[in-house]
Amino acid sequence: MPGNPEILDHGTRVFTAPGATFGSDALLLARFALPKPRQRALDLCSGCGIVALVWHDEGHRGPCTAVELDPDASALCAAAVRENGADHITPLCADLRDFCRAGPEQGWYDFAACNPPYFAAGPRSPDPVRAAARHTDSCTLADAVNAAARALREGGRFTLCHRPDQLAEVFCALRAARLEPKRLAFARQRPGSTPWLFVTEAQKGRRPGLRLEPDLLVETGAARYGI
Repeated sequence: MPGNPEILDHGTRVFTAPGATFGSDALLLARFALPKPRQRALDLCSGCGIVALVWHDEGHRGPCTAVELDPDASALCAAAVRENGADHITPLCADLRDFCRAGPEQGWYDFAACNPPYFAAGPRSPDPVRAAARHTDSCTLADAVNAAARALREGGRFTLCHRPDQLAEVFCALRAARLEPKRLAFARQRPGSTPWLFVTEAQKGRRPGLRLEPDLLVETGAARYGI
């Protein structure tokens, strides 16, 4: 069993390890839009399973697949599933580039989310696990968006977080995959500060129409957790 867990608002335990932790971006993503209690959900680039586990903590009990490439991180998710009795979550150690290429899971999911690697260039961590989590070598933006598009039914929803300087690229990738951006919010440390993240929700096969949501303010507790 992993060491001391992080405890979410309603008591759900999340296990982490060096190279398989979670940050404010994952919490903001998980809370920006929740699957309905019995919807079929998908957590792409799930890491230690934080997004799927936040959904569980908030009452989601529908089938949920947590797809993660790194076996150690996926094992942490599996440990948390056992610890919390969250049998509706299925940790899947797999490459999302191969996910839902064929078979009954294509178009099966109602809701998906992804906290993808952000960086295509720049300084890299000497830790290969951290580097893989932050850089797009094994998962580009298009890889993540296309995996969600394959998995979602018509009208299914997809939430994604990314850096503000990539907003235009993200919207282009979503629309290219028939995922129409419908909601957008920027995350700031405090009112008036420069946003460091955005979260958007898109819907498969729907007409244009984007709603700008209130800012997500970290200073006022938007990313806080724990009992």
